[in-house]
Amino acid sequence: MFRYCPSCASQNIRFERNRVFRCPDCGFTYYHTTAAATGCVISVGKTIMLLVRAKEPARGKLDLPGGFVDPGEGALDGLRRECREEIGWDPPEDPVLFASFPNTYPYKNITYNTCDLFFTVRAPLLRREDLRPEPKEIADIRFIEPGLVDLDELAFESTRRAVTAFIKYQTGQF
Repeated sequence: MFRYCPSCASQNIRFERNRVFRCPDCGFTYYHTTAAATGCVISVGKTIMLLVRAKEPARGKLDLPGGFVDPGEGALDGLRRECREEIGWDPPEDPVLFASFPNTYPYKNITYNTCDLFFTVRAPLLRREDLRPEPKEIADIRFIEPGLVDLDELAFESTRRAVTAFIKYQTGQF
């Protein structure tokens, strides 16, 4: 991530313990810590909404609405913002947290470690016409019964784990 120290430009910068950059010349320290991210399983009747990613990473794969939590934002606020940005829809009730998993998100030659928080919300009257997908982010929207989701088509390991956990959550096996 750094070839030179951002503080003194030294080439001696070191990456230690897979999380901290240190410069022995000036004492600069940068912790490359975990970022918070959200995802939402939106239940529409017997189906859940899945998005087809329009950009990398995992372009063309299925994903849940959600994304990174911005600085100064709580997880629920970040989830609502991401839903508005990605699909033009704001959950009518507060989504319920049901699972959390670690994940990695490779983007522009940097792999971000994330803590993904997964929520669920029921939207029985939601129709495709109610949504305004952002074309740069979302290539398509699909409604699939949870048990019929091909886990190999999901974009991220944490999303696969979340859909599996949601099925257990739904059936009371969680």
